[in-house]
Amino acid sequence: MHQNVVVLDNGGGLIKAGIGGERDPSAIIPNCVYRPLSSKKWVHPSPTEPMDLTSAAVRRPIDRGYLINPDLQREIWANLFSSLLRVNPAQSSLLLTEPLFALPSIQRATDELVFEDFNFSALYVANSPSLAHLCEASRREIKAQCSLVVDCGFSFTHAAPVFQNFTINYAAKRIDLGGKALTNYLKELVSYRSVNVMDETFLIDDVKEKLCFVSMDVDRDLQIAKKHGKDNLFRCTYVLPDGITHTKGFVKKPDEAKRYLALRDGDTLKDVEKKMDLDKMEVTDKLVDRKKIDLSKNEFDLTNERFLVPEMIFHPADLGMNQAGLAECIVRAVSSCHPHLQPVLYESILLTGGSTLFPRLADRLERELRPLVPDDYPVKITPQEEYRSSFPILSVWRGGSILASSPDFEEMCVTKAEYEELGSARCRKRFF
Repeated sequence: MHQNVVVLDNGGGLIKAGIGGERDPSAIIPNCVYRPLSSKKWVHPSPTEPMDLTSAAVRRPIDRGYLINPDLQREIWANLFSSLLRVNPAQSSLLLTEPLFALPSIQRATDELVFEDFNFSALYVANSPSLAHLCEASRREIKAQCSLVVDCGFSFTHAAPVFQNFTINYAAKRIDLGGKALTNYLKELVSYRSVNVMDETFLIDDVKEKLCFVSMDVDRDLQIAKKHGKDNLFRCTYVLPDGITHTKGFVKKPDEAKRYLALRDGDTLKDVEKKMDLDKMEVTDKLVDRKKIDLSKNEFDLTNERFLVPEMIFHPADLGMNQAGLAECIVRAVSSCHPHLQPVLYESILLTGGSTLFPRLADRLERELRPLVPDDYPVKITPQEEYRSSFPILSVWRGGSILASSPDFEEMCVTKAEYEELGSARCRKRFF
């Protein structure tokens, strides 16, 4: 009896959902409900009809990575299964991702949702690192035995060693910092300097994704960011939605926003100034451009916020968090493993999760790791480059899709009958 397997990468920020065996998920939606200013009731995100989310209120079933509101999650899943995936849960199995170290009470609530509310016929629970590893191993055509998966998502960041598709739980390390905290930090910086955006979660998410990048030399870049006018390589303008001609914000001069890419690793402030003198001839301000968009104060400038926000991933202490940065977190995870595994793990670091998409993150991470790792160990970081176009990163979902279509998948699942007979706790032992 071969059934549909629904593969659900249930993230704190986005749900990626589809049918096992396919290459891409059929639906990618925010894991939340909104209440736009124009609406009296909470509405579900729709991939087809964009909404004006200016100052929209938002409710999320997952907080800090863990399911805290099963009723809301039930509502979001019900909408997803019926209107977007069009599957009948009673005739399907479910492969579901769950964060590492979920509490038994949360696992019980999840199992109740799956078997009692939706009547799925079978369930398999996987963690993100093992699925990301599986996706990468199948893509490389070689059976990579182990890798270190750095999953930097919406709620937090994990560095987790994976050996033969099993996550080595005792060595996994966590930083309580993800995309949500970075967006909140950017809101504070913009609100303090230019315009109050504390209620504009979706807008500032967009600003962060389009304009933030990782600095290769923070001291130098802070000096550049102090310069005025055209000499400031980082200055760019973001135009706020006006609700009439455009309901989404946008970057005013996208080419200017990319000028920072001219900075080479190792450039000094003097090198930058020389380059800028050459560029000045080219970027004379055309009056025509000025007239195109003049929304009188409906915009704000960004300068050093663009790299100070992603910097938190490397230095959470600057946000007042008493936690190690990403490089140190990776070293702690690797050091917790058997010495024979350590050189292999440093050579296969995989990045996944939306917060690893900041430009230059992999280069900077390699630079931070190098002094912390023994000289004779090579360090190799694999960002999921070819998935850039299909944001968000899909490696976890794709790993789930591969697993769901493997011949032994059905035997790995817990069936509804077993759950009813044995209960949640005993069924859960099968997954670990």
